Amino acid sequence: MTYERRNNDTASDVQCILNKLEEVITAKHYSKRTMEAYSYWISRFIREHEDKNLKTLSDTEINSFVNCLAVKEKAAASSQNQALAALLFLYKNILGLTIKTPENIVRAKKPKKLPAVMTREETAKIFSLLPENDYGLLIRLLYGTGMRLMEALRLRIQDIDFGKNEITVHCGKGAKDRKTVLPVSLKFPLQKHLENVRRIHEADCKDGFGSVPLPFALAKKYPNAGKTWVWQWVFPQARRWRNKETGEQGRHHIDPSVIQRTLHEAVLKSNIPKPIGCHTFRHSFATHLLEAGYDIRTIQELLGHSDVKTTMVYTHVLNRGGLGIQSPIDRM
Repeated sequence: MTYERRNNDTASDVQCILNKLEEVITAKHYSKRTMEAYSYWISRFIREHEDKNLKTLSDTEINSFVNCLAVKEKAAASSQNQALAALLFLYKNILGLTIKTPENIVRAKKPKKLPAVMTREETAKIFSLLPENDYGLLIRLLYGTGMRLMEALRLRIQDIDFGKNEITVHCGKGAKDRKTVLPVSLKFPLQKHLENVRRIHEADCKDGFGSVPLPFALAKKYPNAGKTWVWQWVFPQARRWRNKETGEQGRHHIDPSVIQRTLHEAVLKSNIPKPIGCHTFRHSFATHLLEAGYDIRTIQELLGHSDVKTTMVYTHVLNRGGLGIQSPIDRM
């Protein structure tokens, strides 16, 4: 009985902390994925120390938890640092406590790896194996714009300027807005795609639906804006979601797993011996622009990097052989 009550108390404490976490993260405008990741690590940490008072824990318990991820679970350095960031956020922003001897907390050192980059020929081969539908179009757009997968999925109609050949990316990584290029070769396919999207949206509206979620509190300020054309997703789901309690229906954007699976099937058929994912097209976009002679600062702005050092990594993977030099054996 005592054990059951203690478990119930722990579950209640965890839920209370997670509720507070959601409030703080929402107030700081952190992403939903950050919320999910922090919730996971904080819940694990609390449950593993359910017999202890969180306020008495210090760098020793935090280091032990993070190190255990590497030793027992073989977690990557990025996972270790994410867990550490979640715990530091817990103490500072949720519990309002200062960690004892913070200088003793050890951060995992991330290995410096060069990104996988496709050649133009390999990229063309992947494209030839993609389906001629909105999934294939979105993957082509990743390469043509340098966008991340979720940035492309969250595009709204108003984000595309066909007149200026521009795409505006809102709330990208780090909650930053930026502009990137709209490929001329994809303008017509994208316009044809949007014609079909508009027909679907109009049909939804006739059925009494057609509303999409709006960012922040815009839905309260403009109650009918969710049904307007400019706010619709560029890549909506094929089927409407339905709230069983209210009967409300609508469309979200395509699920990222659908795009990832589509690309994975094309990569398998291509027999290209490289680890190719959706983010590989972003790496290839930057590298191929460098090969074409574009300025590193321009590429930095298109990618939305805060520091040009992040963009400089692509200078190491240019298609010029080892570091762009000629081996002495080739001059004999």
